[in-house]
Amino acid sequence: MFQALNARTPRDPELEAQALDWIEANLGEPVSRTTPYDDLLRDGIILCKLMNKLMPGCIKKIDTKGSGFALMQNIERFQNAAKQWGLPINEVFQTVDLWEKKNIPQVTLCIHALARVAQTRPDYTGPVLGPKMAEKHERHFTEEQLAEAKNAVSLQYGTNKGANQSGINIGKSRSILD
Repeated sequence: MFQALNARTPRDPELEAQALDWIEANLGEPVSRTTPYDDLLRDGIILCKLMNKLMPGCIKKIDTKGSGFALMQNIERFQNAAKQWGLPINEVFQTVDLWEKKNIPQVTLCIHALARVAQTRPDYTGPVLGPKMAEKHERHFTEEQLAEAKNAVSLQYGTNKGANQSGINIGKSRSILD
């Protein structure tokens, strides 16, 4: 479900609503549901407020008015704070994805990824959104177990029962009939 999305990926209103619910719960205040999702987040103000709730003081200045450039800086501030908080760089959307509405599904993916990362942080006690990230599970083997494993034939190698080279045409062109 969570993968790199391109501009042709359809928007999912349910995922967008879940993202807004999670943002509201963290902010402790409602966000406008009458304003379209992409317009609501476009200036980056809500996203900056969210990061300041998750990581207090991480964004010193939030531009609430001004030119497009000033408001785009809010998006950049959010992106930098999210990466600093632990969001993998490949799950952070590009500024144009939101500002020019080029890839809104990627913005939604980023918010869901931020919620997943939140669950792994001991300082986070807010609401849960989406599945919990997997935890590291190390396995320790004895020398005897490692030595025994060297003698086993892995199933990745397949089997050679009944194997032959029929059907292999090296150097011979393949004939295709209509």
